[in-house]
Amino acid sequence: MKLPADVSIKSPKAILEVSGTNDEADLWAEEYTQTDIIEYQGAKWKKHKLCRPSCIPITLLCIMIFLVVLLPVLDQTTERALQELNRKPVHQCSNSCSLHLVETIPDGLIFENGSINNPSTYNTWLELINLAHERIEIASLYWTLRQSEVYPDPSSIKGENIFQALLKAGTDRGIAIKITQNAPTQKMPNIDTEYLAKRKAAEVRSLNFGKILGNGVLHTKMWIIDRMHIYIGSANMDWRSLTQVKELGIVIYNCSCIAEDAGKIFDAYWYLGESEKIPSKWPSSLNTLFNIHNPLNVTYLSDMYNTFITSSPQPFNPQGRTNDIDGLLYVMKNAEKFIYIAVMDYFPSTIYTPKVKYWPIIDDMIKSAAIDDKIKVKMLISWWNHSRTSEDNFLRSLASIDKTYPGVSLEIRRFIVPANKTQQKIPYARVNHNKYMVTDNMAFIGTSNWSGDYFIDTAGVSFILHDSTVRENLNNITIRSQLQHIFERDWNSVYSHSFQ
Repeated sequence: MKLPADVSIKSPKAILEVSGTNDEADLWAEEYTQTDIIEYQGAKWKKHKLCRPSCIPITLLCIMIFLVVLLPVLDQTTERALQELNRKPVHQCSNSCSLHLVETIPDGLIFENGSINNPSTYNTWLELINLAHERIEIASLYWTLRQSEVYPDPSSIKGENIFQALLKAGTDRGIAIKITQNAPTQKMPNIDTEYLAKRKAAEVRSLNFGKILGNGVLHTKMWIIDRMHIYIGSANMDWRSLTQVKELGIVIYNCSCIAEDAGKIFDAYWYLGESEKIPSKWPSSLNTLFNIHNPLNVTYLSDMYNTFITSSPQPFNPQGRTNDIDGLLYVMKNAEKFIYIAVMDYFPSTIYTPKVKYWPIIDDMIKSAAIDDKIKVKMLISWWNHSRTSEDNFLRSLASIDKTYPGVSLEIRRFIVPANKTQQKIPYARVNHNKYMVTDNMAFIGTSNWSGDYFIDTAGVSFILHDSTVRENLNNITIRSQLQHIFERDWNSVYSHSFQ
């Protein structure tokens, strides 16, 4: 499968249109001119006797041949020329961007010697806070960073450190901190952000999805620093995401091209936090140039990547923004050899709506890739105390496709994060919370689980990266290949279990 060409076509008809007010005059002029020509030709025949009436059928035949054979060729040439003139170039980012995959490896989870050692979520967040000169913007679901929250475990100190660093940045350092979060509930009261707001360390706006869309939550996990550095990933503003939950994200430094584009998504959240109403038309200042058709070209360590950020739900997206599900399907469609998926939940349905609805969009694409295109598919799905048993039925449906025809390969495994007696007491912990996909030529790092709810009425974002150098040097270490290695490390680890 090939990447679609980035082409914008202007119809030649649009250029050739004329005003209808001159139709009668044009028709009259045409008849008048034809009469003049015939009379003129008749005079020439009589005067010079060089052409006879028998020439007329031959002339008409030549004209018909021109119209039928040559004119379409000329039209195609003109159309191709127009396409080239209107072809939009891939936008080149002039920043010296630096891209790194970021992980939280839960306490006690040990991989074999020589396995990948990526920067930790904890160290990355601390570094981002320290890098801030003017502002920090955080889009989040909920906040439970402090040691006094959830459960008194010693590992919560890392969450406390992040909280104190933010508090200091917003008070002592004079950094303007803006936070968007899902509206507080009894189960998720967001005491941390309430405290930051009372101390005037941060401005906080909560999005009430009940009023905005009728359902859903703000599920985005995104940091933007000075509109220059950015983090997108699976980690919540929760101390457990720093020590007890397996997380994956990407941090991008010194890259205002990407950070400013992500900032437009944050600005949309900020607007909705106050208005609680989706505008009939989003301000043009929030429009984006970067999407499936016009990716942003970023160079890092001599490797070139075509990138863009997707967002859901669709009503939250100003002009130009690719919808999250469209970006996800795009990555699958353009795979040529394999698709590796690592997500916490997988359902071809909604799971949070009052009435469960079938939603097979991703499921159909996976089956089509495996059967129609013989793409090798591997799915690493989490299993923990809160997994729904109904998920097994959907996964069995996919697993049953494996080896049904020659060349069809669709494997599924479960990833289980072990817990000792103390760790078992920590609620909602010890799980692989990853939300990414990697293919032989692209990487997809998201903030959403894979069920219909997350793409229909829940806010989330994804960072998509096309590895444009993959064909040139198969041994080159790129962000995409690093993500592939992470998947293969997890797939082949002792924490990966066969699916029954």
